[in-house]
Amino acid sequence: MPLHTQQSLSGFIASEPRLTVTDRGDTRFYAKIGQEHYHRNPDGSFTQLETTFHDLVLYRRTAERAHAAFSKGDKFVAEGYVHTYEYLNEFGQTKTGEEFVAKKIGHDTARTTYSVDRTPPSRDEASLDNGQIAAAEPERSTPAEGVSL
Repeated sequence: MPLHTQQSLSGFIASEPRLTVTDRGDTRFYAKIGQEHYHRNPDGSFTQLETTFHDLVLYRRTAERAHAAFSKGDKFVAEGYVHTYEYLNEFGQTKTGEEFVAKKIGHDTARTTYSVDRTPPSRDEASLDNGQIAAAEPERSTPAEGVSL
């Protein structure tokens, strides 16, 4: 069987995470995230370039767990995909936006000190996690909160 891979994203939480509910009734985590960029110099040193900012969303039980676990400034690594969508801005113009939809997220072990709780999840928690894998991708018709183009 081939190795299963997905897109990944690493960065830091740049805004206070928000937990809301979608029109479908799904829990939604939203945060503006930052990515630091570097250029490697010929002598092996690095020069920091401009930090870029993007939208990160998670849904359902993963959103609830992420909201409880992450705060502004936390460094993370996430697995998921980029979702591109169109929306009308305040001037009635059609614009394109994008957000990273994380299916899994965790603190960046290279940049975070933490302890691990290895207590097995309850049966209810385990069944919720398995059910979320087959859930359909949420649809977007408006820009992510905080997007300005």
